[in-house]
Amino acid sequence: MMQQITDFLYWLDDLLWGNWMTVAVVGTGIFLSLRFGLRYQRKLLFNFRNTFGKMLDTGEGNGTISGFKAACTALANTIGTGNISGVATAIVSGGPGALIWMWVSAFFGMSTKACEIIIGQRYREHYKKSMDEYVCDRSFVMKNAFGWKRAAVVLAVFCFVFGPWTCCVQTEAVTGSFEEAFGIPSIVTVILVGVTCLVTIWGGLRRISAVMSKAVPIMAVVYIIMGLGVIIINYRAIPDVVALICRSAFSPTAAVGGFAGATVRDAIRYGVARGMYSNDAGTGYGMIAHASAITDHPVRQSLWGWGEVFLDTFVVCTVTAFTIIITGSWHTSDATSGTLTTIAFTNAYGSIGGKLTAVAIAVFAWTTIIGMYYTCEKSVNYAFGDTETNRRMMPLYMIYYMVPCVIFYNIQADILWAFTDIISAAYVIITLFIIYAKHREIFRLFDDFWKRYLPAKEAGENPPYVNYDCAADNMTGQV
Repeated sequence: MMQQITDFLYWLDDLLWGNWMTVAVVGTGIFLSLRFGLRYQRKLLFNFRNTFGKMLDTGEGNGTISGFKAACTALANTIGTGNISGVATAIVSGGPGALIWMWVSAFFGMSTKACEIIIGQRYREHYKKSMDEYVCDRSFVMKNAFGWKRAAVVLAVFCFVFGPWTCCVQTEAVTGSFEEAFGIPSIVTVILVGVTCLVTIWGGLRRISAVMSKAVPIMAVVYIIMGLGVIIINYRAIPDVVALICRSAFSPTAAVGGFAGATVRDAIRYGVARGMYSNDAGTGYGMIAHASAITDHPVRQSLWGWGEVFLDTFVVCTVTAFTIIITGSWHTSDATSGTLTTIAFTNAYGSIGGKLTAVAIAVFAWTTIIGMYYTCEKSVNYAFGDTETNRRMMPLYMIYYMVPCVIFYNIQADILWAFTDIISAAYVIITLFIIYAKHREIFRLFDDFWKRYLPAKEAGENPPYVNYDCAADNMTGQV
């Protein structure tokens, strides 16, 4: 029976992430990037000044938390084990060339992520009674943008029931890495992760965002330094690694050592799928995390889409991939997921490298589980509305959310990733539909920011903030 379920998951995974999905995801990113004049890709100085350059600012306008804290909550989803175990799985399944397709999908995915953020800000609601938070997710958009209340409820139930199961890949990566590096039994590790995650999410958005704004940047910097150290030590191998990556992206990768070989289709498929899981561009998570941000215009907040994707894929994922490839671990070991990355750093630095990597994986997984909880919670919020019932449901849902993470962590990694891919594919299909259906409103807000609002601000004027609250009778800031 279990084998039949496994075969079905693999079949459905292959079906959903076939050529059509690759074309849809990358094609959408290309279309949006061209329509935006590649502003999210080429206005680097402006983007940096308005994102990382304003990390300490609380922001202007209406919202619950600062734009930076909202971005860190989103980054908790993106900079996680997807950057470590996801990249490792992509290379094992698609070969070194998968990294090129991660870059391609991420480059154009910056525009897709920006659209999600604009949508989240545009169709958000202010829950004043039960939470005092600005909230949005795909269900809120379905109701507020299309008037599809029943479909929105069905989607909300699907998300909060199945969403927690995608976090099994996080605890699997942590337990595998800790066992590899420290010899700690998996049950001990998973209990520790479960308890600390539960304590953090119990404090709600403000505690989550406060923790993420500290944990995510620190751990990202430490991990990047570790990876750059491997690359610098092995700098002579860089030309050969780059050549292998480029060659493998456009021609089949032959079997070598423990690597079974991969076709170009494998490289594209796993590069796009794992890249999307890592940076979330196209999954709709961006509209959830950024809906709560304090900002004077939805498009200004959307600039964080560039920052998240750049840091996640072009920096962290690239560091992981180069470490795995440059140490030869991808074809000399039969390991997959986070264990492979741990072995790569062990090969580079000795046992201390493996231990530091295991700690990094644990922190990344921890922040991802917490960040993912916030996105699932919004579906619960939609299902029960801004009511006392919604407030009472939160503790019960927190406990349910942690159950899959602490019980089903020891399922085979490939099965967990297949299930995660299937859920992600469903989110992608819904998100792309929303973007295309509401593209005129997205473009209207985009043009309004660059052609009217920003020039007025730069001229010293004080144009009214462009903020939305679909729960209010009169939305403020409509233009």
